[in-house]
Amino acid sequence: MVYQPIIGLEIHVELNTKSKMFCSCPNDPNERHPNVNVCPICMGHPGTLPVINKEAVRKVIKTGLALNCQIPEYSKFDRKNYFYPDLPKGYQISQYDMPFCKAGFLEIGDPEVEKPHYGARKKIRIRRVHLEEDTGRLVHPEGADHSLVDFNRAGVPLMELVTEPDIRSAKEARKFAEELRLILRYLGVSDADMEKGQMRVEVNLSLLPAERIKEKIKSDKELGTKVEIKNLNSFRAVERALDYEVGRQTEILNAGKKVTQETRGWAESRGVTLSQREKEEAHDYRYFPEPDLPTLHITEKEISEIKSEIPELPQARRERFAKEYNLEGKNIEVFVQNKDFGEYFEKVGSELMAWVKEIELKRKLSLEEKNKLIKLASNYLITDLQGLLKGASVAGEDFLITPENFAEFTALIYEGKISSKIGKMVLEEMFKTGADPSHIIEEKKLVQIIDEVEIEKIIKTVLSKNQKAVDDFKKGKEGALQFLVGQVMKESRGKANPQIVTNLLKKLISQ
Repeated sequence: MVYQPIIGLEIHVELNTKSKMFCSCPNDPNERHPNVNVCPICMGHPGTLPVINKEAVRKVIKTGLALNCQIPEYSKFDRKNYFYPDLPKGYQISQYDMPFCKAGFLEIGDPEVEKPHYGARKKIRIRRVHLEEDTGRLVHPEGADHSLVDFNRAGVPLMELVTEPDIRSAKEARKFAEELRLILRYLGVSDADMEKGQMRVEVNLSLLPAERIKEKIKSDKELGTKVEIKNLNSFRAVERALDYEVGRQTEILNAGKKVTQETRGWAESRGVTLSQREKEEAHDYRYFPEPDLPTLHITEKEISEIKSEIPELPQARRERFAKEYNLEGKNIEVFVQNKDFGEYFEKVGSELMAWVKEIELKRKLSLEEKNKLIKLASNYLITDLQGLLKGASVAGEDFLITPENFAEFTALIYEGKISSKIGKMVLEEMFKTGADPSHIIEEKKLVQIIDEVEIEKIIKTVLSKNQKAVDDFKKGKEGALQFLVGQVMKESRGKANPQIVTNLLKKLISQ
């Protein structure tokens, strides 16, 4: 029998506030010394009182607004009661029935489509986004018969997002998580670094016979037996764990057996999920309103202020870049995934349009020419500049090329004043020194040779040394011409105009 995966996600995100959720201890994910960012409040000592971190609340609401959520007028914190060694209070301050955000959605492109960011998009509903405090971290020394607890993370503002079971494949789950992380980074609410545990994904999976998928499912109880998978610390792990688990459960069901409701972990090295504990009934956390914290009233004015702080989001940027710059989907995605790089590209584009206005005082440029200019800048940014950056950021202090200089560099190549080969040399020098391209070209005598008489002399020298290639070209071997062009470019140290070289070669060989 064919089964349809029914998937919901629970995603925890550490917010990047300066202090913890209910005390003034530093919120520092890079602290390596254990138990230094702690105080009596986050350690749950008797007689201490928590104070709400206003910035954390604002960041959760900002996230909710970006995800099309409703923001209720009133919200409150609750105590979630359970015991675990990394929970110093014996309870966690969380939210139960009155979260900050509810009933939202995020649209994602079809991951099976080559250009998934355009055309039809799928809406994944978001049940709620709420705020709580993070727990401590257990450390298991290798070979030891005990575990250690680091409470630096205890009390850090932790946002939890819960989706409805609208996801239908492992690829969709990965796509949702990737797009969410991108939005969080655009909003500036979290670095969402999965390797550092700043974003943790858990998935809930059940299988439904494919013929039932079009039925109206009224509640989660009508779905198949739910299995939860934890320990997913990368997008690749999310996809692989779901693919494995769908296969495992399908095999069980096709054998006429029942899937056990349980929590499973992901073993990355083995590529399998492993049973951690059976979970026949939901935990009774004995939630009750946090007596030490007031109910929060969120006004329309506050919501409006927070909404005004939301920048252009990834999907809006994709659509605008496609419309304004006529770029290919893959190039657009580079500029969307790296926000700083995209902003640098736009500054270069703005400088190029200023250059176009100067040119148009003499002659009108067609839309095709303008698009070609922008595409040229895009290609050099994505290939050559990214190669020089080697993962560093254009927003870093060590990056020396101004948008104005990069635009000038692009214009020089577009006008044919330097060849692409010379262009690479000039760009490397710009990257090292920050000098403007015209200065580099003049200083290093790299101006492109366009004088046909001078180029003809170089060609004749090359032809006299490569008679075989000449004969091959006369026999119809096109590759021989490219070889000769290369030899001329080498002889001219890359300064000869390639198009003039090609035309003169054909003319001289045919004589």
